[in-house]
Amino acid sequence: MKAHELRELSDTELHARLKDEMELLEDLRFNKAVAGQLENPNRLKMTRREIARIKTIINEKQSAE
Repeated sequence: MKAHELRELSDTELHARLKDEMELLEDLRFNKAVAGQLENPNRLKMTRREIARIKTIINEKQSAE
């Protein structure tokens, strides 16, 4: 998701999305450890960036209040 799309979400939606992304990252890391390789290794990088983007938006909303 793009940053402007994330800014339109509510706090609860952002936290739910963050939880989903964290679980996805955990699954990807587990699969990499077990299988030794991933179908799409770039997915790890994209997931980490998405988590950082969501955390940034959450912090922006909290500091604006």
